[in-house]
Amino acid sequence: MEKFREEILQLLKKEVGQASLELEIPPSSDMGDFAFPCFGLAKSLKRSPQDIAKELAQKLQPAGSIERIAALGPYVNFFISRESLAREAISNIRKDANFGSGNIGKGKKALVEHTSINPNASPHVGRARNGIIGDAVVNLLRFQGYAVETRYFVNDIGKQIAMLVFGCQGRKNITFDDILQIYIDTNKRIEEHPEIEPDVFDLLTRLESGDREVRKLFKSIVSTCVKGQTSILEELGIHFDRFDYESDYLFSKKTAAVLDALKASGKLFKDEDGRWVLDQEGYGLAMKASVLVLTRSDGTSLYPLRDIAYTLDKQADGENIIVLGEDQKLYHQQITAALHLLGKGAPRAVHYSFVLLSDGKMSTRKGNLVLLSDFMKQALEKARAEIQKRHAQVDEGIAKAISYGAIKFSLLRVSPEKNVIFDWNQALSFEGDSGPYIQYAYARISSILEKHTGRLKENISYAALAGGKDIELIRALSRFPHVIHEATAQLRPHLIANYLLTLAKTFNEFYHASPVLQAEEKARDARLLLIECAKKVLKRGLNLLGMQETERM
Repeated sequence: MEKFREEILQLLKKEVGQASLELEIPPSSDMGDFAFPCFGLAKSLKRSPQDIAKELAQKLQPAGSIERIAALGPYVNFFISRESLAREAISNIRKDANFGSGNIGKGKKALVEHTSINPNASPHVGRARNGIIGDAVVNLLRFQGYAVETRYFVNDIGKQIAMLVFGCQGRKNITFDDILQIYIDTNKRIEEHPEIEPDVFDLLTRLESGDREVRKLFKSIVSTCVKGQTSILEELGIHFDRFDYESDYLFSKKTAAVLDALKASGKLFKDEDGRWVLDQEGYGLAMKASVLVLTRSDGTSLYPLRDIAYTLDKQADGENIIVLGEDQKLYHQQITAALHLLGKGAPRAVHYSFVLLSDGKMSTRKGNLVLLSDFMKQALEKARAEIQKRHAQVDEGIAKAISYGAIKFSLLRVSPEKNVIFDWNQALSFEGDSGPYIQYAYARISSILEKHTGRLKENISYAALAGGKDIELIRALSRFPHVIHEATAQLRPHLIANYLLTLAKTFNEFYHASPVLQAEEKARDARLLLIECAKKVLKRGLNLLGMQETERM
């Protein structure tokens, strides 16, 4: 589509005379292939955008691939020759192994920190959205040519971990499966007997003072948790290049260096409790966030101080991106303000909202949650049942591709700032807005191509694809590079998920309206190449979301 975009821009520049012009893609093919909004010209010309569009449409003469030009309200709409559109799309997709990539990350580095859940329990579905979004962002950046490193920041010395260590004291042979219940029981015990809470803080004090036995105990419990958590994520295909531990920023004294640097800003002071506190007035933060507490009264560091030290280290490794829950927005603003005082930028944040149960938000502390591991098992069982309806035997690889893909797609297709309310029937449906629906479209294409005997012909009649549903599919395929560009610019994988739904629906409409193997020779050969292109784009899109394509379902 870039070729046609340039043709239109050159035509417009001759008439409008502006160096910078923007084109939009209309929502419907009835409105053309590209549209030029005239709002920007209205102010300088002192005329309505509708009048400007009407006059421009009359002055501009179709040329080259541009078949027709028409004014629609405040837009000048351009219609590309259907044969040209088909030729350009199919040839580009077939010859370009990375069709869709703008390669904008070539020679650049990016560091993506995601998941980073507390090592105190098996992950629940709500927090799984962090890792699934983060993994899709990583895939997208790598597709765009970035050298990407994924990081996991392990909070191995906070109060929640101390509570878990406190609850594990006196127990032997603790496994990952034991840890969640120990954490829930310990939290309940402290709520009922608050007089024992100082014992938890005593563990933290002993840890920070270098008590070897306490450090050994913390390390053992945290290691068990991290191994258990990451094994579940690895089953979903989510991997990490590096694990960074919060304790390293305590024992390396890097937090002390950050405190010294903040003291030099004149904004750091000790409050009446003897804590080091950062004055953040003037940064537009809410009143309750106008100060950031960095240490306890005994001088031991708090998480924000260690997080600042960690973030400063990450900045040396490339463009920084971090995936955070929406409940961390204000905190991220505070860290951003602190980094500004140090003359540093902050990581670019992708905030996501929650996965909800029927009775509200999940909570590890209260035990009101659905474990990701249990969720995956349920999804796998349901996928096996769906496959058994269609086949005598269940292929375990296909069952996993469908079930895990269903989970990922359900959490990705909703824009990050919106809540996800998970519905099993919708998530695993082979029809409708679901991951299996897209995978099924891919499998259907595979089946058609498998039934075709002989090689696909290279020299086809593009004019044979001038029909309605053929062109709708071509238009949908042509939009892929634009969707990838927008998803990268905004770091929003849901744009790809929703594009794939549209592409799968467009293919299915094509499938029902346009015979492939039964068509006359010219149309058959052209449509075989067309669906091969659709298969390639579907596969790429699914893989970017961390989903596996399936040849049969």
